[in-house]
Amino acid sequence: MSRVLLLNFSPHGKAARGYQLAADVLQGLPGVSALVERQLGSEPLPLVSGAYATAVTTLDRQAAAVEVSEQQIVELENSDLLVLCTPLHNFTLPAALKLWVDHVVRIQRSFGGDGAGRKVGLLRDRPTFVLVSSGGFIQGEKANQPDFLTPCLTAQLDCVGIRQVRFIYLQGSVRGDEAVRLEMVEARRLFLEGVLAVVG
Repeated sequence: MSRVLLLNFSPHGKAARGYQLAADVLQGLPGVSALVERQLGSEPLPLVSGAYATAVTTLDRQAAAVEVSEQQIVELENSDLLVLCTPLHNFTLPAALKLWVDHVVRIQRSFGGDGAGRKVGLLRDRPTFVLVSSGGFIQGEKANQPDFLTPCLTAQLDCVGIRQVRFIYLQGSVRGDEAVRLEMVEARRLFLEGVLAVVG
């Protein structure tokens, strides 16, 4: 049985198409023993502060400034399957997702070093799905704008040890209802197949 962590970074909250798709597929799915979800787009995490930076660089795990960071990392550690629902903002990560990354990627807690200056993830790898919503097309033959989110988030997750990452794109949301419907149908198929392969 799998414990799922579902994080939504859309400012639309529960009205976001990517979140609705993910929540609909995961609710009551055989093989899912627990589903924890957070609306981090509509209820974003706090900005990292000077006190946080000091605590991180001095490796003070007891400092109050790292409590939010610790909560995010523990939730991640307690999950068997991670699902991130995010829009593409200005070619890359939205601010809410970047905040989560800043709290989760923490030296000597979620990553360490190998002696040669390379970062080594300290967290257990787990299947991860990233549902990316965009107004235009960023992948495939219709791609008409750059996508810095995919390589950036891939590297950030790899840094903490998460390498089983699959991206699913809900593209062309400004192209009308029919285009959105077709993208949703295909994204749902890919997501359901992927999740069933993990928890089925």
